[in-house]
Amino acid sequence: MWRNILLKWEEEGWPTVYASSGNTLALQVDGEGNVRYDAIAHQGHREGRRVQSQFKDLVPIANRTDLDDEDRLMERPSEEEAQKTAERTRTALEKLVNTKIKAAQPKNVPDSKGKTSFLRYTPAQQGNENAGLNQRIIKMSEVVEDPLEPPRFKHKKIPRGPPSPPAPILRSPPRKATAQEQKEWMIPPCISNWKNNKGFTIPLDKRLAADGRGLQDVHINDNFAKFSEALFVADRHAREEVRERSLMQQRLVEKEKASKEEHLRMLAQRAREERGGIVAPKPSAESGAALKSSLAAYGSDDGSASGSDADSAEDEEARKIRDQMRAEKRRDREREMRMNNMGTEQRAKQLARQENRDISEKIALGLAKPTLTKESMLDSRLFNRESLSGSFATDDAYNLYDRPLFHGSSAAAAIYKARGNIEAGDEEKFGGGTEEGIGKALGNDRFNLGAATIGFEGSSEQEVREGPVQFEKDTGDVFGVNQFLDEAKRGTKRGLDTGAGGSRKRQQLDKAGERD
Repeated sequence: MWRNILLKWEEEGWPTVYASSGNTLALQVDGEGNVRYDAIAHQGHREGRRVQSQFKDLVPIANRTDLDDEDRLMERPSEEEAQKTAERTRTALEKLVNTKIKAAQPKNVPDSKGKTSFLRYTPAQQGNENAGLNQRIIKMSEVVEDPLEPPRFKHKKIPRGPPSPPAPILRSPPRKATAQEQKEWMIPPCISNWKNNKGFTIPLDKRLAADGRGLQDVHINDNFAKFSEALFVADRHAREEVRERSLMQQRLVEKEKASKEEHLRMLAQRAREERGGIVAPKPSAESGAALKSSLAAYGSDDGSASGSDADSAEDEEARKIRDQMRAEKRRDREREMRMNNMGTEQRAKQLARQENRDISEKIALGLAKPTLTKESMLDSRLFNRESLSGSFATDDAYNLYDRPLFHGSSAAAAIYKARGNIEAGDEEKFGGGTEEGIGKALGNDRFNLGAATIGFEGSSEQEVREGPVQFEKDTGDVFGVNQFLDEAKRGTKRGLDTGAGGSRKRQQLDKAGERD
């Protein structure tokens, strides 16, 4: 490659590299001898185009250190230069506009005669063939074109050439994306909350990612921390109480065990003294109290000791009863104090809770409702019965009930009988409480009106009734409905019955007589 390169040093000292024939780009160096690797970026651009291919091109001109102060000033052009540039621009634009306007106007038709011009031609070589002719006059005229003549040549469009290569874009060197960057660049799939035409099974994480809930900040209420702290403190306090309670119980057990051992030791000591003939001293008050606090099974065998133990047991029971009564009174006073300190709403809630009695109290008062079962919810007397349509007869039949309400004479006697809850002192109101007394009370002339000589009409013919009122079914055809139905079934018509041999009026009279 180097053998094809010829160096030509110019007057400024800048080396210029020329390459031989070929498509290989020649190696170029700058004034300091460094290789210009950005020469490939300038390939294909026109001369004078500025291509930003180095890092210094990204630095603002005001911060460049390789430029002079004059280059970094970035002075604005003068007023004269701006005026000249504006004049050139105006002239170019007017030329384009005038060309378009003249082409559109019909008066600007090109001349039919071609333009003629004369030229003086002087040949460069003077030979023998042109002897005496040093100059010539040549007439130049344009060929007149027919405006209606079709085009002579076919203009064929050729493919447009490649555009100028894009300017290089300076980027940072490639690096591997981190997990956080990959997570930020991840675009969740578009999942609808209403439609799923394909019927796919969508995982919950994909649905939540599409919903956008992960982008929202989660705000936790401070009361959760307070609640957790309160639970922790309550649990620790409860554990501490349980531990203290267990220690107290353990101490009580140890104390009771020590008292039992002391009592057994004293009993053994006294037994040894009795066997040795030594008179046992009388127990002191402290020893008596210790004996009383010990178990009754370990008491002495003499009668005085047993009597004192019985008295102490009775005193202990009385003391327990008094302590229970004091505790109940104290609880009642505390309850009353709390009720007085309560508000109206809390007091109402407390009273509502007190109204709910215990189940034992409800049973005693007869207010408890039994549990409903399938057997109790259904009336077994209705089983194996006919349906309503089968059991009922015609509309005029009086058989709504299959049996009487009070069947038998005992039921009627129980109904029409004096009450059995006659209290002492009320016998006079009910004739002494007996049937004879009741009969006499009914027959007594209470208001001194005397016996009734005349009663209701037909009341004397009625029999004495000992039971409830009984109704008799009327079997007579009062309105003549049955007779009308019989005639309709036979098919006879009024006025056509000639069997009797009488007139129509006589037949009607006969029918009326039959009804009467």
